[in-house]
Amino acid sequence: MSRPVSTYRLQLTPDFGFAEVAGIAPYLRDLGVSHVYLSPVLQAVPESLHGYDVIDHSRIREEFGGAKGFREMADTLAAHDLGIVIDIVPNHMNTANEQFRSVLVEGAASPYAHWFDIEWREGRVAVHSFAEDLPESEYYHIVDWREGPGYRRFFDVSSLIGLRVEDPSVLSATHEVIFWLLDEGLVEGLRIDHPDGLADPRDYLDKLRARTGGVWTVVEKILIDQERLPDDWACDGTTGYDALNRVNGLFVDPEGRAPLVALFSRLTGEDPDYPLVRTRAKREVIELFFGGELDRLSRVTGAPAGDLADLLVAMPVYRAYVTPGRPAGPQARRIVEEAAPNQETARAVLDGPPEAIVRFQQTCGPVMAKGVEDTALYRWFPLACLNEVGGEPDHFGLPVEDFHAYCAGMRPFTMTTLSTHDTKRSEDVRARLQVLSELSEEWAAAVEGWAGQLAFDPSLDYLAWQTLMAAWPISVDRFTDYLLKAAREAKTATSWIAPDPAYEDGLRAFARKAVGLPVGDFTAEVDRYAVANSLGQKLVQLMMPGVPDVYQGNERTDFSLVDPDNRRPVTFPCAAESAWDAAKLLVTTQALRLRRRLGPAAPYEPMAASGEAAEHAVVFGRGRAVAVATRLPVRLARRGGWGATSVTLPSGRWRDLLTRELHTGRVPVGHLLSRYPVALLERHDL
Repeated sequence: MSRPVSTYRLQLTPDFGFAEVAGIAPYLRDLGVSHVYLSPVLQAVPESLHGYDVIDHSRIREEFGGAKGFREMADTLAAHDLGIVIDIVPNHMNTANEQFRSVLVEGAASPYAHWFDIEWREGRVAVHSFAEDLPESEYYHIVDWREGPGYRRFFDVSSLIGLRVEDPSVLSATHEVIFWLLDEGLVEGLRIDHPDGLADPRDYLDKLRARTGGVWTVVEKILIDQERLPDDWACDGTTGYDALNRVNGLFVDPEGRAPLVALFSRLTGEDPDYPLVRTRAKREVIELFFGGELDRLSRVTGAPAGDLADLLVAMPVYRAYVTPGRPAGPQARRIVEEAAPNQETARAVLDGPPEAIVRFQQTCGPVMAKGVEDTALYRWFPLACLNEVGGEPDHFGLPVEDFHAYCAGMRPFTMTTLSTHDTKRSEDVRARLQVLSELSEEWAAAVEGWAGQLAFDPSLDYLAWQTLMAAWPISVDRFTDYLLKAAREAKTATSWIAPDPAYEDGLRAFARKAVGLPVGDFTAEVDRYAVANSLGQKLVQLMMPGVPDVYQGNERTDFSLVDPDNRRPVTFPCAAESAWDAAKLLVTTQALRLRRRLGPAAPYEPMAASGEAAEHAVVFGRGRAVAVATRLPVRLARRGGWGATSVTLPSGRWRDLLTRELHTGRVPVGHLLSRYPVALLERHDL
């Protein structure tokens, strides 16, 4: 069973199923990827556009073509030398499934009662009225949404119920089709959704590796700041948000922090201290969404709910890795003890009963996700390209030396990415926003000019101007949909659970008028530099250690926003419609094809330019290849270009795969990057 060299993520929908994937096999082969990476394939709610709401683990989704269609697709892909990686969802399933219906009808006596993480109280489970066809039964009672249901759910989504895959029979039943696909050789890799929701991710991954024979496996693990994946997790790495944020940081100017934070605070009235905003947001979501989870945690730990809330608010990561029956590791103990309001609370969740230890860890992730990703990041946005999953929006810039150090510690088969179905904005939107860190004065003048003509809500307008500029050109409908989602996530004037119709009507009017302003003129100025960021971050991500993933359509420019905008259908083959498109397609194709020739084990060698503009070059070797990318292009232009800066290549003759020029020895960077802001070199005399 081969490990992927690179992957291409496709979002399956009822309109784009297995036959459609098979139809683009020649295009993906020519692009240079080794594996097609599919969104979940098991039977979900029929109309689902994402597949994370599985209702039947025993069937491959009929809307996509079923088992027959999957096999035919796999045969076609294999004929084009393409393997398959699939996304699986072990943590939860949609409540509209036969197993949970059995539980509602039969109560704890149901043969499926052990499938779900249910808190039985007086023989009944509390549920929300999430479906109109609830069976008549004495084993449940309906509660107000503010109380929370009597079962573990995915974040605050009551229609997604937590599964107990720690039970061997549940693991077997929910993975039977996955194991069949692996045993038949139809699938060669797995992406594990939301492992932090599981009772014991380490144990789950151990069991998975033992059953699958060590198939390539990556986990959707969100790592914060310097956090690393636990060494004893039996997987190949993460799905790449940690790499994404490092690559993004390379192209952000740290000198932009002070002026952009000052501009943001002045225009919005928000506190310039991001940690305070994050703390306030986490506390609000606990009070708003997680009262039921907090009460249950208090009952099993014996700790006061208020102290537990303080601990959850202060937790800096998505999970503390503690396993019942084993002493807490020193790092996990330090994190929890520093966050806890007192030692008693820390001991309760670190050394208490098994359920207390597990329940606390399963509650940390939802609070982080809803409090930070879905609230704080929509309230604090001096430079919105930093507001990514796992990102720290007050951390501006990453020195090249720190990037090299990060790469040196990477797992060799971890996934890397720049865009996913869950990123807050696509990589090329970020490339434009990165430029603002170098144009803070010009940006402030432009924003204040637009704001002088049109204003709506100070807490939202500045995010709107960043979004409009970076996603330009954008339709009124797309822009409106984004602003409605952003406002509801921020929860300062309207929300998903308590929408304000008058406010939202005003927002729609603002969006219509804003699209009519000449914001595109500023975007055109930004694009003089954004193309360098776009191609630079693409080359770095495709050539750095790990297994690079290309999200559908992002082999050319893509200016998508948060889901569902970034899950719009893609027209294949992706053809170039601009010079930027053509350059990005060229860089992507040549890098992917080179990676296949190099293989996944090519060593990473940090390199450096020398001369007056050396800080603007990111240079590294991968075996018989060398990648060179431009960073901070505005400052580079203002200093007069590359000047006498040069790169010393390893001995031999080197062909630039983008221009076909040959280079040897010490090469002036200005000459090397005269045609494109990046260069991809391969040893020519081997």
